[in-house]
Amino acid sequence: MALNYIWVFFFVLAFVVGLIKLIFFGDMEVFPAMINSTFDMAKTGFDISLGLTGVLTLWLGIMKIGERGGIIRVFSRLIGPFFNRLFPELPKDHPAHGSIMMNLAANMLGLDNAATPMGLKAMTQMQDVNPVKDTASNAQIMFLVLNTSGLTIIPISIMVYRAQLGAVNPSDIFIPILLATYFSTITGLIAVAVMQKIKLWDKVILLYLGGMTAFIIALIVYFSSIEKEQIAIISRVVSNVFLFSVIVAFILLAFIRKVNVYESFIEGAKDGFNIAVKIIPYLIAILVAIGVFRASGAMDMFIQAVEKLCVMLGVNGEFIPALPTALMKPLSGSGARGMMVDAMSQYGADSFVGRMTSVLQGATDTTFYIIAVYFGAVGIKNTRYAITCGLIADLAGIIAAIGISYLFFY
Repeated sequence: MALNYIWVFFFVLAFVVGLIKLIFFGDMEVFPAMINSTFDMAKTGFDISLGLTGVLTLWLGIMKIGERGGIIRVFSRLIGPFFNRLFPELPKDHPAHGSIMMNLAANMLGLDNAATPMGLKAMTQMQDVNPVKDTASNAQIMFLVLNTSGLTIIPISIMVYRAQLGAVNPSDIFIPILLATYFSTITGLIAVAVMQKIKLWDKVILLYLGGMTAFIIALIVYFSSIEKEQIAIISRVVSNVFLFSVIVAFILLAFIRKVNVYESFIEGAKDGFNIAVKIIPYLIAILVAIGVFRASGAMDMFIQAVEKLCVMLGVNGEFIPALPTALMKPLSGSGARGMMVDAMSQYGADSFVGRMTSVLQGATDTTFYIIAVYFGAVGIKNTRYAITCGLIADLAGIIAAIGISYLFFY
């Protein structure tokens, strides 16, 4: 129901703003712009789905090999004690545990193309044990919120954009992004745990979270001790070595266990095509709504209102030019990326705004896109409190990103 209300809200608000601009300001272009955006975003949604087809086909084929070879069960056992408490509805050693872990690991390493198929595989596996097929289960909501919180260890794509736009040290946003996404993830985890009455003070949960915190601190210390130019090189190499190692490990283990690797790949790959087709209407629906919302000027009006409020309260408003990236990120990854590039182009990649907009881009993930794709892939219509908890995590990430940017760069 939440997604239904938000979808209607985008269209109605865009229509109201468009009427105001037409009647009171004589803006003859606002409604043509909104109509054009519906066509453009519908095409974009289809293109994204079409682009996902190849990636989904590849990675779901690889995941099928891993599943039959037994490596997914190995991952499940390693993370099982922790996931059994975060996902109590899933049976112990359920194959979704391995897929969830692979998805989160790929997200942490910035491997978006690999993370999505793994996430869709996890969502499909959880749907198999979901008693109400059109309603999100507790396990699916927990997974989705952890996914949308966007925990990122290596923000390679942002560093590449910064390098292209002339940043002296493209990786100087590495630690701020790591900290901001960590706050976002922990907040999302707590929000869902409160809704699902999960005891976060359980010693196993505290042990795993403590280990993760120690690992992140160690990464921060390590990357702080090396030359800035080396960070992007190391992160790119580590990411791709990890990814290819996963592929080879899946294939070799399956081959050793006398699994027909090729046929397993083909069987899994067929699922990739079917999922890519299935998500098209869900993706187009949310992207068109976002498109008309932007084209109407409603986003710009909100930014101007925030700016005036900061002036009235005497608050330092130098973060405002970076705010469009933060507001766009939950709605559209490509839109937020465009806002980030525009801000860096206008103010400079090494300016306070340029650095903050980079941190904001990396602080969270595209909540509405992920909800549309992941829930749409398994036919879930009632998302329950998934959007609310996802947006709470986004808000925590945005606030953390702004505060941390002032701490590091102002």
